Amino acid sequence: MTPAARAAAAISVLDRVLAGEPAERALTHWGRGARYAGSGDRAAVRDLVFGALRRRRSAAALGGGDTGHGLILGLARASGLQDQWFDGSPHGPAPATGAGRAPDWAEATDLPDWLIPLMQQALGTDFPAVAESMRDRAPVCLRVNAARGRREDAMARLAAEGIAAVPHPLAAMALEVTEGARKVQNSAAYAEGLVELQDAASQAVIEALPLRDGMRVLDHCAGGGGKTLAMAARSRLRLWAHDAAPRRMADLPARAARAGVKVILTENPEKAAPYDLVLTDVPCSGSGSWRRDPEGKWALTPERLAELTRIQADILDRVAPMVAPGGWVAYATCSFLRAEDEDQIAAFLSRTPGWRIEAERRFSPLQGGDGFYLALLARA
Repeated sequence: MTPAARAAAAISVLDRVLAGEPAERALTHWGRGARYAGSGDRAAVRDLVFGALRRRRSAAALGGGDTGHGLILGLARASGLQDQWFDGSPHGPAPATGAGRAPDWAEATDLPDWLIPLMQQALGTDFPAVAESMRDRAPVCLRVNAARGRREDAMARLAAEGIAAVPHPLAAMALEVTEGARKVQNSAAYAEGLVELQDAASQAVIEALPLRDGMRVLDHCAGGGGKTLAMAARSRLRLWAHDAAPRRMADLPARAARAGVKVILTENPEKAAPYDLVLTDVPCSGSGSWRRDPEGKWALTPERLAELTRIQADILDRVAPMVAPGGWVAYATCSFLRAEDEDQIAAFLSRTPGWRIEAERRFSPLQGGDGFYLALLARA
């Protein structure tokens, strides 16, 4: 496919997304009808679609409209590629007519208006730099499984398969992939459990936990189990994993076997209580990871944020009685918003005697990972 044909394909996918279809589904629908498109073409169209969603407001201003055509034209104008993408060729969009305009300050943040003051409150003077960083693609990071080898061994194994990676400063076993990221999941290093895909800040959250050999640990919002496996790699633990939607954990047994660890899946975590530590990586706005899921920032509403904060409070109230005296709750979000972070913890402590906060940490995209918040709560 030519650059213009890729732009036309991205326009058609974005029109479906803007009409309410999830981006992954729209891309799959396009791919089924585009048998002529090779793997490089599919990857390029995907990058265009998600790049446009990350920069939706500024691209719409530059391209003259919040449509598939307007967003791709805005990206083209921003990158100086208008003549290549809109060249009038048979399989590309028609040459663009009319001029866009420079985005105003709010549009240039590529955030909804209602979220801008909340992000400013949470980030302070870092807000402009963080907002700018969130307009670009997130780095691909790996966690090296210490039970399978050293970080240097993993780098060498990956390099032999055409994947370049360098140490990431946020976590001791973190690597950032600098070349060949699309090859990772088909690599032998991945298949053998030497490396797992995991954001560097997510790894740093696990490194901050007070884990020690022999602890009984529950990952209460386990999802796919990335943090479960990261905890298992740090210490010899008795591990349980729970999720409100058990299907999210469907791949965890196979991943645990690949990593050489044992995890007990449970739909009733109270049954195995008490635990020495409960990790609650709670459902949240995902604002810290919108580089990976740019649809999320346009789908979030004040009403949904209020619903999420209620869910978070309910989870804290549920897990607190499961913790043994002297034990811990680790509360984590991939969010910047104080309503989900500091305010949520303050409310929990005010209504729950016998708990204290031992530590709080924020991780920022300016450190090279996703945005995360962590609070360590100790039970008296």
